[in-house]
Amino acid sequence: MASMRAMVVNEPGGDFVLQERDVPEPGRGEAVVRVRACGICHSDMFAKEGGYPGVSHPVVPGHEIAGEVAAVGEGVHPWQVGQRVGVGWFGGNCGWCEWCRRGSLMNCENMGITGITQDGGYADYVLVRATALAALPADVDDAEAAPLMCAGITTFNALRSAAVGPGSRVAVLGVGGLGHLAVQYAVKFGSETVAVARGTDKAQLARKLGAHHYVDSTAGDPAEALQALGGVDLILSTVTSADAMAAVFGGLRPAGTLMVVGASTDPIPVPAAMLIAGAKRFLGHASGTARDSEDTLAFSALQSVHPMIETMPLQRVGEAYEKMLSGDARFRMVLTMSS
Repeated sequence: MASMRAMVVNEPGGDFVLQERDVPEPGRGEAVVRVRACGICHSDMFAKEGGYPGVSHPVVPGHEIAGEVAAVGEGVHPWQVGQRVGVGWFGGNCGWCEWCRRGSLMNCENMGITGITQDGGYADYVLVRATALAALPADVDDAEAAPLMCAGITTFNALRSAAVGPGSRVAVLGVGGLGHLAVQYAVKFGSETVAVARGTDKAQLARKLGAHHYVDSTAGDPAEALQALGGVDLILSTVTSADAMAAVFGGLRPAGTLMVVGASTDPIPVPAAMLIAGAKRFLGHASGTARDSEDTLAFSALQSVHPMIETMPLQRVGEAYEKMLSGDARFRMVLTMSS
């Protein structure tokens, strides 16, 4: 039986350990993907450090996977060996639970999360449910496709679900791993786009990405700065700071929404009265299904939306992970599987 490399975390807080494993065999409804590239997401901390419901160790992290189908199990359609595919946070749905039957696949009770509750892409091969597979466009290479399977779909799908477009004004809070993609998507959707970040060092980048305005949140009240532009219909929060979210909430127009895609465990300190005045709201948004990933990839290719990436080989995963945590990467670290 063929062997493969896998970077394993054996216990919460443990180091990455290189293991030689047998390449898995797919069962019914499953596929084995040969991993060509895997992005490193901040959410990989759930696998590395533990604490997320359903995480058990040992585990192989990684939910931003690009590669090709290496083998398929019985009953798998229409995937073919050699076909280029991606796998994201969405680990595939069961098809029989209440939420699958209601068509809400992201709420599948038996979904599983790639690289968190089941082994992921920090490896040469990964076993997945076939329903987790997304086809990759020919004109998006593996290293760029990988982060679009999480950072891309999360921001694209959030903006799409908010129904923003021409005539709307959107603020993107944070110009980092998620935010630099969100700015590009909002602009391509036709929204007047405001980038909001700390300091002035990202102002030039935000403009290069297409932002029409830049707000330095340290230069004064960022909510007042947004209102000076006429207020915004949507604030897409890509940061994990609850205080930063609260600081911009007052920049919403009536019926405006602050949509949270940056995970934080801290409560957002906004007075209830601010929700009532103007009928404003908070809304959380998860990433999306494999079909949503395909839409994200197709839109990105059509509209020339590109993640800013830095690549490292699989064996340097510890260094790449620490670079992601430190914020030194601009903006997505991607592991490549070439020896």
